Amino acid sequence: MPDDEATRRRRLFDDELVGLDPDDPEAQEFADHLNRMQRADPAFTVEGSLRGVADFAEGSTRASGLRWWTAVLIILLLLLGVVVGAWDQLSAFVTHLAG
Repeated sequence: MPDDEATRRRRLFDDELVGLDPDDPEAQEFADHLNRMQRADPAFTVEGSLRGVADFAEGSTRASGLRWWTAVLIILLLLLGVVVGAWDQLSAFVTHLAG
């Protein structure tokens, strides 16, 4: 029997979020947050790493203000590091070919 989103959410409200309205959007967001916090996926696999990146991307799209700008800064610093590393390797390769 497949475990769909509605069944998981119903079980979460029955077990841990007793007293909260399951139809309340804020309670549903909290249930989703609680599910993400309790999920214990292995981070050393490719799938786990991609899921972590997806969680970061989803969190940054929900963020606003200073958190959004911090996420943008982190992404820009990562991209800058990739560009600088690629430039360094490319210049070393060209120097090796020329020398």
